[in-house]
Amino acid sequence: MKKITHICSLLTCFLITVSSLNAQIVISAPNLGFSQACASESFNIFFTTFTFSPEAALNNSNQFIVELSNALGDFSDATIVYSSEEGEILTSPATVGFSLPDTTAGESYKIRIKSTAPETMSSNSVSFAAYFKIHDEPFSINNLIENVVFCSGSSYLLSIDDPGNENNNSPLQYESLSFNWYRETSATTSIFLETSEALSVTEPGTYFVETNYGTCTSNSFSNRVTLSEAASGVISASVNSSLGNPYCVTEGPTTLSTISGNSYQWYKDSNEISGATNQEYTTNESGFYEVNVSLGDCSVLADINLENKDFISSINVSDTIQLENDEAIQVIVSTTADNPEYVWYLNGIEITDEISNSYDIYEPGNYVVIVTQTLGCNASDDFSFVVVEQFPDVTKIPNLISPNGDGINDTWVLPQQYATGSNTEVLILDSNGTYVLKTTEYQNDWPQNQINNNNTNPVYYYVIISQDDDIRKGSITVIK
Repeated sequence: MKKITHICSLLTCFLITVSSLNAQIVISAPNLGFSQACASESFNIFFTTFTFSPEAALNNSNQFIVELSNALGDFSDATIVYSSEEGEILTSPATVGFSLPDTTAGESYKIRIKSTAPETMSSNSVSFAAYFKIHDEPFSINNLIENVVFCSGSSYLLSIDDPGNENNNSPLQYESLSFNWYRETSATTSIFLETSEALSVTEPGTYFVETNYGTCTSNSFSNRVTLSEAASGVISASVNSSLGNPYCVTEGPTTLSTISGNSYQWYKDSNEISGATNQEYTTNESGFYEVNVSLGDCSVLADINLENKDFISSINVSDTIQLENDEAIQVIVSTTADNPEYVWYLNGIEITDEISNSYDIYEPGNYVVIVTQTLGCNASDDFSFVVVEQFPDVTKIPNLISPNGDGINDTWVLPQQYATGSNTEVLILDSNGTYVLKTTEYQNDWPQNQINNNNTNPVYYYVIISQDDDIRKGSITVIK
């Protein structure tokens, strides 16, 4: 009995060992579906394929995990970049996609595959370059000043502009980034200088900087800055306009800036601008601007012929025009705007379908026309004018009216030199000395309302003061 028991124990041990061996799987090294991983906010998915065997050895709770090494290929502090659901992958081969952390930056990353049930690890993948391009757009250096002069024997510091805002998304906002400086050797070639946030330049040439994304192509690069060396005397340089040149005057003032120096003096059209002694000068006027920059042992004269993108418009009518009987008034707008658009209004309401630069007017009212430049500088100009009906051409100031609705002498009609558009002040008072009318735009329409008066024929008094201070006074009798 003891012998049989011993044999059974050996058999049980053997079966357990075989079962344990059957529970193991082998995972191949992951095969990369890419040569380099260049990620960004708009693209961050990369695929790898691996095999495992035997499939039957997988537990239903198994997960496959993709681990990412550090930039040197070391897995001692690996990052999990993908985990499958339990029992999701049951057949071999398998292809999975993973995303890079936004701090990824290096040329020698690796990945490996791990299973959880049973626990097994693949060998490492081949090395690959991987970068997350957290900043992937052009940025500025040297405040966009394109030309710089420094005195012989000295240096000039080029730096990335900071802080970042809506007008300048500076890459310095991202602590994980580094930057490579270059000097151009031709229109298509350049040489690497150093990795830093700023560059001290002692040699003339054209310089720029790029965000260090290694072998991954990037749009995160700066403007070019050309440095010249001045031995002595005065040499020429340029002035930068923050809104460009020409600039759009409707966008507000533009800031002129020049190279860095010890002192400055600005001039406009050859006249010194009092108090303009800083590196920058803000203006909303076009003209020829110069600035004298002292660099110590040498000086620089920089200039810019500043032009604006604004346009000129005019209209062929005055502020107040009279509408002749049965005749239209053709109003024409002339403009230098690029691809102009026109909108016409009558008494605050848009006149639909009127989109040309001219309009034929047949009725009185308050008119406005707005002309808008739609190419380049998006700016507008507007003109307003009043159209009034033609008044009867009377030669004398009437002293009698009969507002009875028969169309004859219903209102007090003045000679045209006193009516609207003549800038004449018209005053009408009742017998108690109370003003019933006071205007400088008399429309020959008094009285507009029915006069309630117990007197049979009430009397009013007028005072007319013309633009040249000619004063006329008299009375108006209202006949019922």
